[in-house]
Amino acid sequence: MSTGVIVDDQVAFTFNEFKLKRGDFKLRYFIYMISKDKKYIVIEKQGDITKSYDDFVADLPENDCRYGLIDLEFETDDGRPTSKMVFISWNPDTASVRPKMLYSGSKEALKSTLTGVGIHINATDYSELDLEASVLPVVKKFA
Repeated sequence: MSTGVIVDDQVAFTFNEFKLKRGDFKLRYFIYMISKDKKYIVIEKQGDITKSYDDFVADLPENDCRYGLIDLEFETDDGRPTSKMVFISWNPDTASVRPKMLYSGSKEALKSTLTGVGIHINATDYSELDLEASVLPVVKKFA
């Protein structure tokens, strides 16, 4: 389902720089939102490299939808340190119906811009964002 919301050009540029860790884009994560006029997906927040997964989750609003992209560092089951880029669609049960529909219908536009991100997680409450119980088991399948 297409909603007519398009990805802002700045999102594509910053993602490519982030992916390559160039210049000012040595970051841990991005939080994306749909603009007030409901026409564009734009960057709302970014977390510097010193931030953690917990900081990322804390930057997601409790009662509103967002998209997130995080460069998640973890240790594989055989002890190797590694990282993977993870796309998270935050669509909390407590959000209003209209934004939930808008974010659900616009997600594919952003996912197609974030080329090379193979791990996508849909979360509707904070338990689905729990690093140890929910996120790492999914991410480790791709390590």
